[in-house]
Amino acid sequence: MSSPVRDLLAKLLAFDTTSRESNLALIHFIQGWLAEHGVTARLLHNDSGSKANLYARIGPEGAGGVMLSGHTDVVPVDGQAWSVPPFALTERHGRYYGRGSTDMKGFLACVLAAVPEFVARPLRQPLHLAFSYDEEVGCLGVRSLTDLLADAVDKPALCIIGEPTEMRPVYGHKGKVAMRCDVRGHACHSAYAPQGVNAIEYASRLIARLMDEGERLAEVQDSRFDPAFSTLQVGTISGGAALNIVPQSCQFDFEIRHLPDAPADAVIDRIRQYALQALLPTMRQKSDDCSVTFQPLSRYPGLLTDPHSAPARLLAEWSGSDCFTTVAFGTEGGLFHEAGITTLVCGPGSMEQGHKADEYVSVAQLESCMNMLGNLTRWLRA
Repeated sequence: MSSPVRDLLAKLLAFDTTSRESNLALIHFIQGWLAEHGVTARLLHNDSGSKANLYARIGPEGAGGVMLSGHTDVVPVDGQAWSVPPFALTERHGRYYGRGSTDMKGFLACVLAAVPEFVARPLRQPLHLAFSYDEEVGCLGVRSLTDLLADAVDKPALCIIGEPTEMRPVYGHKGKVAMRCDVRGHACHSAYAPQGVNAIEYASRLIARLMDEGERLAEVQDSRFDPAFSTLQVGTISGGAALNIVPQSCQFDFEIRHLPDAPADAVIDRIRQYALQALLPTMRQKSDDCSVTFQPLSRYPGLLTDPHSAPARLLAEWSGSDCFTTVAFGTEGGLFHEAGITTLVCGPGSMEQGHKADEYVSVAQLESCMNMLGNLTRWLRA
């Protein structure tokens, strides 16, 4: 592996950019690296100024060209049994270990290592760089960047998101909607349970209805995806104060991972209707204070790009693979697509290693990524 990629990856891994933390130190490092090579980067901060997206452009003015995109945040290491320091690079047997090595600082390191070659000679089409924050918590941070690009007259024609796909080109993934439901009942001593409104019991009825909706979703299948249907699951639940108190509150979070052409809004509307029309009137017969409320946590659209399109054929040429596939995990791709940019996914590493203790990316995968970027550079100059 070329030393620039290794050295850059080591620097990127040293920044703790867990989504709950700021990513500014890493973003400022990238901004400085680009400035050293004559590239000006624009930062788009969040409302508090604690995080930022980075956008940069290399080459001629005008619309078109290619954008390389990746997120800078990583998932937590809490509760995981690491055998190596998570926020440092450890090299073993052709692998680079560290939190984010595969998801997705390995790709970022490759892009930064290719910058000297990007600027060495004039490009005939522009190259765009887009690095975001808070992807791991629902693709929240990239919105200001996609809003900027959606309104731009000089937006790129193609976006390549470097999520870990083992360098196989990906044309599609599901969308996701995450929701929180709060059920408020009426507390009383459990000896007089019929006088209360048990929030946990009513939440369980709502969860049972959610499971029915999940079975209904499974009836619509698309063999291009695995699983081949939209899925629904409840991920967290909490409620009650003591066994001898009828619980006043219960809260649970659920998510729908939906096929790109099967949005989840109709499912959520049916769940709301059931809560408000079937459950709430019964609850309020005993207390007017009872309520059932829903709060959106995050959402992002699915991605479904034509694998036979001209941009897809170009990615196949650059990556050396025309075995297009889909992935189960989500990306920011659907948001870039909604901004009017054809989007595909291809990057080093495997999600089999992502989000786990002793996360790693192989040297061979990074070498394949550098080959793709080299082919892209030659195309931009041709």
